[in-house]
Amino acid sequence: MNGTGQGLLAGLLKYWPELAALFGVLLALVVTAHVVLNKRDARAAAAWTGLVWLVPILGALLYFVLGVNRIQRRARQLTPGYPDTPRHDGVPLVQPRPDPSHLHTLGELTYRLTELPLTPGNHLVPMEAPQALEQMITAIEEAQTSVFLSTYIFGNDAAGRPVIEALARAVRRGVRVRVLIDGMGSLYSFPTVIRRLRKRGIVVERFLYSLAPWRMPYMNLRNHRKIMVVDQAIGFTGGMNLRAGYISDPPDIQDIHARVEGPVVEHLLRSFVADWYFTCGEYLNDRYEGPMECGNMLVRGVNAGPDLDLGKRRLVLLAALGRAQHEVRIVTPYFVPDQTLLTALQIACMRGVRVELMLPAQNNLPFVHWASLHLLPWLVDEGCEVWFSAEPFDHGKIMTVDGAWSMVGSGNWDARSLRLNFEFDVECYNEQLAAQLNGMIDLRRANARRVSLEALRRQSFPRRLRNAFAHVLEPYL
Repeated sequence: MNGTGQGLLAGLLKYWPELAALFGVLLALVVTAHVVLNKRDARAAAAWTGLVWLVPILGALLYFVLGVNRIQRRARQLTPGYPDTPRHDGVPLVQPRPDPSHLHTLGELTYRLTELPLTPGNHLVPMEAPQALEQMITAIEEAQTSVFLSTYIFGNDAAGRPVIEALARAVRRGVRVRVLIDGMGSLYSFPTVIRRLRKRGIVVERFLYSLAPWRMPYMNLRNHRKIMVVDQAIGFTGGMNLRAGYISDPPDIQDIHARVEGPVVEHLLRSFVADWYFTCGEYLNDRYEGPMECGNMLVRGVNAGPDLDLGKRRLVLLAALGRAQHEVRIVTPYFVPDQTLLTALQIACMRGVRVELMLPAQNNLPFVHWASLHLLPWLVDEGCEVWFSAEPFDHGKIMTVDGAWSMVGSGNWDARSLRLNFEFDVECYNEQLAAQLNGMIDLRRANARRVSLEALRRQSFPRRLRNAFAHVLEPYL
C-alpha cells in the first residue's frame, strides 16, 4: 500500500466514529423522508421514525426489511394481462338494493370500493370449525373438475393429513388441484406439509416465501385468506386454518367457517386465481360454473391487502358502523383498531346503538391482548358491552349490524389485518344469516364474562404500564 492509501486508511481509522455518526444521520434522514412520504397511518409513521432515530442503522435496516411496501409495485408488474380487474359482462349496472333501506348506501359504498357487484341468488351456511372441515373433505372427495385451496396455515397433523389424502385421491381421478399456502404460515408445522403434498402429486406453491431476508423483502406481509373452491361452483371461506387444534378432544381452538353457493363464488375464485397468478404466473379459469339461483341471499366478496386493495376493508367497517341504527355485534380474536375505527365505535355507542364486542379471555398472542386491554376502558366508558369468551381460544371473526347485515371471513380488527395481511371476507344482506350468526354469538356469550369499567381500572400499575407499552408497539407487530 502506498503512502496515500496508508494516509487515507489512517484518517478513516482515526475519524471512524465521526464518519459512522454522519452516515447514521444521513441514513436516518433518507429513511425518515421515505416514511413520512409513504406511510398513510400517522401512528405507524411516528413509530418507524422513532425506531430509525433511536436505533441508528439497525432501525433503518428493519424498516427496509419490514416497513417498505413493495407489494403495490410488484402487483402492478405482475397483473398486466391478467384480468384481476372489474368485469361487468352479464352484471347489471344497477345493483340490487338490500333491505332494510338504511343499508342502501352501505351497499353502494362497498360496490364503489370493491367494484364487485352485490350478487343475488346465494346461499351461505356458517358452521363451527369441525363441521366445516368435514364438509370441505366431503366436497374434495366429490370434486369432478377442480379444487383450488388457499390457506394461511396448513398443518402436517391430524387436521391437515386427511385433507392431503382427499386431495391426492382427487388428483388420481384427474381433478385439477392447486394449493396455495402462505410462506410464513407454512412454517407453523415441522416438517411442513409441502413435501407431503408434492410427494402425492399435488401442485402446491408458497405465497411470498423465502428464508433469506435479502431475497424476501415481503416477510411482514402475509396471505391470511382462507378460500376453497370446488368445481368452480362450491366455495368455503372464513377464519379457519387447517390445524389439529380445531378437532382435538377437547378442542384448543374454535372458529367460524362458511360454505358458500351461488354467483358470489366467482368472487372467491377471482381472489384465489389472482393470488395464484401473482405467486407462480399460471393462469387459471376464474369463471363461476354453478347455478345462478342457490338461495335468496345478497352477498359480495371483499378483498383487502397491502397491494391495490389497501384500506378497502377498513372503509367497509367504518361505513357499516356509520349506518348502524340499533345493534352492532363483533367477534374477533385480535382487537387493536386504529383511532378512526375506535372513534367510530364510540360514536355508535353515543348514538344509542348497542355495541357488543366479544374477545377471547386467553389469547394466543399476549402482546395483542395487552394492547386491547389498553383500549377497552375508553369503549366501556361509552357504553360498549365487552365480553371475554371462555376457553377454548376463539379465533372466529363475525360482525352483524341491525340483524340484517353480516360479515364473516379472515379479517381481524388489528393493524396486521387492516394494513399488512391479504384478507378475504364476505358481506351479506340477509336477516336469516344474521340470526344464525347472532345465535353463534349467543352461545359464546352464555359462558363468557362481561368486563366492567371498574375491573379494567383496578388493574395494577405494572399491568396498565405493560398494556400501554404493548399498544405503543402494536404498529410493529
